[in-house]
Amino acid sequence: MANKYSGILEMPELRRRLFFTLALLAIYRVGVFIPVPGVNRAAMSQIVGGAGGGLLGLVNLFTGGALELMSIFALGIMPYISASIIFQLMTVVVPAIERMQKEGEQGRKKITQYTRYATVLLSIIQGTGISFYLENLNDTNPELGLLVEPGLGFKLLTVVTLVAGTMFVMWLGEQITERGIGNGISLIITAGIIAAFPAAVLQTFQMAESGSLSTFALVILGVLALAVTAFIVFIESAQRRVPLQYARRMVGQRIYGVQNQHLPLKVNMAGVIPPIFASSLLIFPSTVVSYFDENAVTLFIQASLIPGDWRYNIIYAALVIFFCFFYTAVQVNPVDMADNLKKQDAFIPGIRPGRKTAEYLDEVMSRLTFAGSIYIAAVCVLPFFLQDNLGVSFYFGGTSLLIVVSVGLDTVNQIENHLITRQYDEFSAKAGGALTGSRIKGRDEDDM
Repeated sequence: MANKYSGILEMPELRRRLFFTLALLAIYRVGVFIPVPGVNRAAMSQIVGGAGGGLLGLVNLFTGGALELMSIFALGIMPYISASIIFQLMTVVVPAIERMQKEGEQGRKKITQYTRYATVLLSIIQGTGISFYLENLNDTNPELGLLVEPGLGFKLLTVVTLVAGTMFVMWLGEQITERGIGNGISLIITAGIIAAFPAAVLQTFQMAESGSLSTFALVILGVLALAVTAFIVFIESAQRRVPLQYARRMVGQRIYGVQNQHLPLKVNMAGVIPPIFASSLLIFPSTVVSYFDENAVTLFIQASLIPGDWRYNIIYAALVIFFCFFYTAVQVNPVDMADNLKKQDAFIPGIRPGRKTAEYLDEVMSRLTFAGSIYIAAVCVLPFFLQDNLGVSFYFGGTSLLIVVSVGLDTVNQIENHLITRQYDEFSAKAGGALTGSRIKGRDEDDM
């Protein structure tokens, strides 16, 4: 393993990408500690910290602790994710956006630009909601001194600050994706989750020392954490290899016989997108009802959307399963796959090319997606049972663990691809140099 990754820092391109990624993640983590002007950070930390694993704790997890500190990045990347969900759904129901997506690079650039505009709009809406929420907290808890000077000026300043912070975080994510290593948006979420891990572990051991968490429960928690991590790595690496055969064909002056290969289909083709989408979607209704006065309907909605409530668990698991099927259907088209195989003179043994191949691939992917969606839903709901049965008060596990492991595996795969490319280039250079040297060495001056 050490020899495999020993050449990471020896590659200028890979080294530059790694340092660039780490630098932008460091900038993001520094920004988390810059508070919104006019907010008492200690008082906000006391309010959000007392929420435990509730809705505020969930939002605080995905923002990397920015909400607890009421920083300029308090909205995090969630508005951008919500905007992406909207356009993913519109791709299926709006023909104009579907045609735009099929236009290739230019179409994807237009959709990305529209997603940014939608991110600004959602940031303004959520920023306005947070400003009203902060003033409401200040009025109901005057002893905390949450706001220095509430009023219209504070609301406008808060909205502008939060919108600017969200757009900056979105820009950081896009820069990491283009010029760094890994998916920038996922890495930003992962960085926030990892940053909260040491404090969560310390809190767990303090609970064990105080007696609120038994030694047996602590051991069970550690064993479960290792087992779930290993299980996630196993499933994320699992593939269904569909056998392929290539017909006899001529390439140049050579005739190649029948070749046996396989088409790899992952068990979890949707990755970490479903739990992120589901979490973002469940946060939205709670934000909307907070704008209205308390009544039977708003109280019921708020109570139903508290993480850990049985109604929340059911809705969350159902949304995760839905987004698994939806995202896989949007990203992977069995008809296009069958057409590409037919153009390459490849076929699945026992299956006729064309429509029959598309139907077979659709059936295989449906079974894989069903298994993958059940796996993701089970892993994401697991921490709520730990909180209820073991008395663990911090929200780390399930969704967060799935994101960290999946993003880590994806980043490692990208690093391996760079290393393989470098080894191939070195091999080609050596082979070309040897060939050129032999030709030059065998030449005579009369041949020039």
